[in-house]
Amino acid sequence: MRNIILSTVLFLILQSVLGQEKYSEADLKIDQFTEGTLTTPSEEKAKSLVIFIQGSGPTDRDGNQPMMNNDGVKKMARELAEKGIASFRFDKRIFKMNELEIKEEDLRFDDFVTDVNSIVEYFKNEDKFENLILAGHSEGSLIGMLAAGENVDAFISLAGAGQPIDHIIVEQIKKMAPPLAENARQALDEIKETGKTTNYSPMLESMFRPSVQPYMNNWMKYDPATEISKLEIPVLIINGTSDIQVPEKEARLLKEAKPAAELVILDKMNHIFREIESEDRLVNTKSYNEPNRPLHPELVPVISDFVKELE
Repeated sequence: MRNIILSTVLFLILQSVLGQEKYSEADLKIDQFTEGTLTTPSEEKAKSLVIFIQGSGPTDRDGNQPMMNNDGVKKMARELAEKGIASFRFDKRIFKMNELEIKEEDLRFDDFVTDVNSIVEYFKNEDKFENLILAGHSEGSLIGMLAAGENVDAFISLAGAGQPIDHIIVEQIKKMAPPLAENARQALDEIKETGKTTNYSPMLESMFRPSVQPYMNNWMKYDPATEISKLEIPVLIINGTSDIQVPEKEARLLKEAKPAAELVILDKMNHIFREIESEDRLVNTKSYNEPNRPLHPELVPVISDFVKELE
């Protein structure tokens, strides 16, 4: 029995060591708003760094939210490291709001663009990587487009919208609560015109509460199709056929706006990068809390091939 226990312990230690040999990770503080994790290959010096930009809401560096633990971005970072590609993933400014006494009504969409600009400047000054690539997921896709200035070498849109956010919101409400769609459209139009609104259904309070209206007004000013068309760097657009949050048609709108971009539609991939065989919505959403579920098998190879072509 003692030998069996000893063998088991040695096996677990060996597995841990082997796993650690594939990548190394270090926590970095960019500034008072931004902290994240730098993941690098252990066996070679990476030429390229992918900077992951998270989606909407309180999303942390690993791609998780309260009550939603899937580790999608963490898995991508580590699998890319195994292919010789470094990455940086960070917690959104939202996590610093209490510490820095930032009120919700003072938060703007542009603040997230500023944070990505600061990250790009940090790594540009470090001068350790030949290529800096922004990879924005969902809301982060538009943030990445806006931050993709002269120091960025390529851009990746992961399930990014191709329409302004107000169009997306109205479409989503039409699907989930059709009677509220027209009210939402009117409220959004009023925010565009005056910066605020009180003409919304109580059922839409979480979306239109006064403290979030300034953020929404700032966000609506940008059209992803217009912004992606301005980019003069290589662009990769990825979406999945099983994405119940951002349908693949949004990726095709981005492709229409940027014909030179590479478009990849991954069969059966959902919004958090998992392969979903079932068409049952509950099965799809259940995966949002299954961190041990592997990534879609084609996702990392597609990203890796795109990045390696830059080198």
